Amino acid sequence: MREALLTMCQRLEQLGLNKGTSGNVSLRCEQGFWITPSGKANAELQAEDMVLMDLAANCLSAGKPSSEWRFHRDIYQAKPEVQAVVHTHSMFATSLSCLRNDIPAFHYMIAVAGGDSIRCAPYALFGSQALSDHALQALQQRHACLLANHGMIATGRSAQHALSVALEVETLCEQYWRALQVGQPHILSDDEMQQVFEQFKGYGDWGKNNA
Repeated sequence: MREALLTMCQRLEQLGLNKGTSGNVSLRCEQGFWITPSGKANAELQAEDMVLMDLAANCLSAGKPSSEWRFHRDIYQAKPEVQAVVHTHSMFATSLSCLRNDIPAFHYMIAVAGGDSIRCAPYALFGSQALSDHALQALQQRHACLLANHGMIATGRSAQHALSVALEVETLCEQYWRALQVGQPHILSDDEMQQVFEQFKGYGDWGKNNA
């Protein structure tokens, strides 16, 4: 489990979704969840640095967990289907989060986040219970959300699913940002997005993600 978490961190670094000490990731396990440590650069992480916590917020291994452990814990408690949580400070998701607006259905792939928009949770101090509460609200019936003036959260039924959602959300954020430089994008209607959800049911892994 520690090695799997390290692999996730390395992949996020390779993709440019997290740099330096920014962001954090976790994986659900029988005892609770494994989470990345506080204040250590992703490029320097080792498997033995990962911290085991239970859902009562007790540390079951050595080390200090990420300051954002609260929303990881709360997501696992609220969403039994979630097996992995990815939090990034990626460039375009973070930039758009500073506008504090939801991302509408400007592109049909918005559906990979679980609905017809990617919500932006209200701002709260990093590591706070208020931030976790806001994130949970934004993640209702969603696999991902933005955190105002902060970054994004992506969740998944597996480590690979969570990474895929995070990468797709960052791509969508870049596309939306670029479209806004030219004009106001046309937004797909509710009926058009419903057709997307129906089509996704037979569309490989994304069909499973949105089942």
